[in-house]
Amino acid sequence: MRLKKQVHKFITSNPEFLKFIYGLIILNVVAIILESYKGIRTQYSDVFYVFELISVIIFTIEYILRFWTAEYEKYKKPLFGSEKLQFVISKYGIIDLVAILPFYLPLLFALDLRVLRILRLFRLLRIFKLGRLSKSLKTINSVLKETRGDLAISVFVAFVLLILSSTLMYYFESDVQPDKFENIGQALWWAVATLTTVGYGDVYPVTGIGKLLSGVVALIGIGFVALPTSILSSAFVERVQKNRKKKSIEQCKCPNCGEEFEIEV
Repeated sequence: MRLKKQVHKFITSNPEFLKFIYGLIILNVVAIILESYKGIRTQYSDVFYVFELISVIIFTIEYILRFWTAEYEKYKKPLFGSEKLQFVISKYGIIDLVAILPFYLPLLFALDLRVLRILRLFRLLRIFKLGRLSKSLKTINSVLKETRGDLAISVFVAFVLLILSSTLMYYFESDVQPDKFENIGQALWWAVATLTTVGYGDVYPVTGIGKLLSGVVALIGIGFVALPTSILSSAFVERVQKNRKKKSIEQCKCPNCGEEFEIEV
């Protein structure tokens, strides 16, 4: 039990090990990008395979050790009283598994080349392992959790606006431009580009009322895009200030009476 506790402390708290895993994840992302270049992929295919093999071995060992020492993780309510099962179904447990699974599946099953390509894309999910290691990503994750209610309302309002504007534009423009506004689905693409104020220009209204609607949607989009941004930025600033305040407060103990008190440093 002592060995298991030491292993858990090493893989979760040792700064050198965490830096190594952090660097390995970044190198994996760089390797995926480089492999997209045909010339580099052809010339260094063996190097990419060896690096992938070493990475998978290391990530597999890490996954096994985290599963083995899962009882030392702080879960509020372990599923069926099992911390190991809780780790397997947890967010980072699933990410760790998906990060290594694409390498083993072709060895166990005969898969089509198209399926293999899709599986190789899953290697990019290793970047989400950084969420366990990076304090910045943890802060962002906590901010997203705190503001998910407000963000959900923003998404719902956006969905309503998209459906409403695309439906109106379909009825206004379908007779004049049947090839570009053949159905509401095609009009939805115009609505997304306009509401986000991107405006690709591949689909646009030509009727007077259609242009008027397009202008209104574009103006609404200016304010709407700023809404979730302001929600996230205000929550993020509040969290940073709270973290700084925690760091500036230090617990002290009076040497005479033994009473504990806080001071700002």
